[in-house]
Amino acid sequence: MDLTTVHLVRHGEVHNPEGVLYGRLPGYHLSALGNAMAERLAEVFSQGHDIRAVITSPLERAIETGTPTADAFQLPLQQDINLLEAGNQFEGESINKRGMLAHPRFWKRYINPARPSWGEPYNEISQRMARAVKNGLEQGRGGEVLLVSHQLPIWVFRLFIEGKPYFHDPRKRECALASVTSLSFVDNQLVSWKYWEPAAELLQQAQDMTPGTSVAAKKTTEK
Repeated sequence: MDLTTVHLVRHGEVHNPEGVLYGRLPGYHLSALGNAMAERLAEVFSQGHDIRAVITSPLERAIETGTPTADAFQLPLQQDINLLEAGNQFEGESINKRGMLAHPRFWKRYINPARPSWGEPYNEISQRMARAVKNGLEQGRGGEVLLVSHQLPIWVFRLFIEGKPYFHDPRKRECALASVTSLSFVDNQLVSWKYWEPAAELLQQAQDMTPGTSVAAKKTTEK
């Protein structure tokens, strides 16, 4: 009987002075605070954890978040496209700017918010995250594995394992910057999960495009 834990880790704070929804856009790296969050994750996981693999989304912010933990355990950093951020037609827009999302030019994107019509379908996100978790489970068999991804993919997968509808209020996502959603398996059977914030005190200083339930401030711009 194998006991395995798959940790779904969200990346740290991103340097984003323009306040745009960066999505899958290249060139968005961790801020100084985000790097501190990544180091905190490595510090915490180095204390009594048995990390067998570190696998990240191909985006820079995820790679930079996973690197300190991979280094701490002397592991090669792997990438899995299944952990990629969700596709979104609002990429490059300052979505938190007052009145931005109410502009008539966006109305046609709101035809079916339950799918959602403005981006990658929720069911497709959950399916690829399931593939990433299955891969992580195999690599971490009998120990632990880190999968570094993004808020929406992690949250959608959590809704899936809880058997809840995918359509949700983004303000209620429990998936803070540098947070961890730990899935515990006996062999291939998911038996429990827990959510925790190793970098909780750093969140007090953070800004996030979608803070959800965390204490981070919402990143806004009026430019």
